[in-house]
Amino acid sequence: MTTRPTTPTVSVVITTYNHKRFLAEAIDSVRNQTAKPDEIIIVDDGSSDNPESVVRRYDDVHYVRQENQGLAAARNTGMAAARGEFIAFLDADDRLRPAALATNLGLFRDNPDCALVYGAYRLIDEAGAVRNAVPLRSVGKDPYAGFLTDNLIGMHAAVLYRRRTLEAAGGFDRSLRACEDYDVYLRLSRAHKVACTPEFLADYRRHATNMSNSNPMMLRAVLKVLRRQRDAAQTNPDWAAAYRQGIEQWKCYYSDMQLAQLGKALRCRSSLAGQVSSTIAVAVAAPLQTAVTLRHRFRRRSGRHRSSVWFGDLERSVPFSTEFGFDRGKPVDRRYVETFLASCSLNISGRVLEIGDNAYTMRFGGSRVTTSDVLNRYDGHPLTTFVGDLAKGDDLPSETFDCIVLTQTLQLLFDMPAAIATLWRILKPGGVLLVTVPWVSPIDRGEWADSWFWSITPAALGRLLSDRFGANNVEVSHYGNAYAATGFLYGLAEHELNPAMLDVHDPHCPVIVAARAFRQ
Repeated sequence: MTTRPTTPTVSVVITTYNHKRFLAEAIDSVRNQTAKPDEIIIVDDGSSDNPESVVRRYDDVHYVRQENQGLAAARNTGMAAARGEFIAFLDADDRLRPAALATNLGLFRDNPDCALVYGAYRLIDEAGAVRNAVPLRSVGKDPYAGFLTDNLIGMHAAVLYRRRTLEAAGGFDRSLRACEDYDVYLRLSRAHKVACTPEFLADYRRHATNMSNSNPMMLRAVLKVLRRQRDAAQTNPDWAAAYRQGIEQWKCYYSDMQLAQLGKALRCRSSLAGQVSSTIAVAVAAPLQTAVTLRHRFRRRSGRHRSSVWFGDLERSVPFSTEFGFDRGKPVDRRYVETFLASCSLNISGRVLEIGDNAYTMRFGGSRVTTSDVLNRYDGHPLTTFVGDLAKGDDLPSETFDCIVLTQTLQLLFDMPAAIATLWRILKPGGVLLVTVPWVSPIDRGEWADSWFWSITPAALGRLLSDRFGANNVEVSHYGNAYAATGFLYGLAEHELNPAMLDVHDPHCPVIVAARAFRQ
């Protein structure tokens, strides 16, 4: 006699404090999950805007009200009321993607010894429109070291916990005004395993009342959380180095953010007193980093020492963004990828294969595309039609595609000639391969960190493609220059740089290399 496996139970806790206007959207995002939760618990942390009037619309939602005690206490209240084996937490102003719970439950099924699992997230504006996608930052082989360096998760709603493990660790620290989730990640990852997925699981809403808009409070909180780990970090050289890097990175980050806000207040002549007060508070917590950044800003604007080269804001060892600039706007390399694809848009037609998703296929091919296929190395993405490894390619059909869109992927394949042979084989005669590769780029710190093998010059890409497609059938182009490359390495976004300078293309220092190759 065999026992049927039991279905895991899931609780979702939604915390709200004066976010009634967003609450229905948050509740609906949970009720519309492909894997339905067993219970939805709303914890009202002493709101004055009557969120209960929204909750009354739903028969399947449990409402708990408490006096205002802060976010950590509200989450603990929800956890105490929960009965599920797994638990997720959603702030009322955010929302879950439809497959969030199903995806994270799949991670737990494949990684049963984990305390928590998580995925990537998107940024939305106050109206709910998607503004950007923040790619996964993987914990790597040592989750605790990764979290000592930075908060790799970024958005709490993208996490699913094993509830008993979270309770045993003490839940969320009520003494913290912010970063209580980061504190939990550090405590759990020191003793337990963590798994993650590149799938986008949640939407983080940016609006004027976000708690994270207060730089002094966030800096004090994150340093308090990290310094609690000082003794544990000293027991391992890698942890100790990660701890030092984390302290420095957070100080640099919030010093830079606060001085940028002060500069904006000076230019706009608004909220100046508040920003001066906040700058002083940040300087108290991070005096060296604030002083260095401020000195460089003054030097850049003063016009003195014109005969010397001044690095200004760039005189730092830590980039402004460790996510290629996705968290600040459009990354510089994406500008060039999209410029190349726009120039080749007429080739994106018929049956088109793209790697990862079909965003570029539909954007640049539109009505010319009759069939859109998506290749991923692993199954799970809802748009995936083929699963396989380009370097092997045994499961991919020959002479099938009119066009293949391969952007910023070839560097992840150690055996590039084998991958190009597969690409040639699966193209129809007369089909076209559109490919972009990095020459100057940070190495991914997340999912692809251990498989980022190559930076590829124009000559190298031309040779690789010519050996299979023939030299007369390959067109190689290059995009970017030293200015663009510097901005990209520091994680600056496209809108933060001079567009006229971005559009100068230097063959000796490109950011990306692109090619169009025809199969004859």
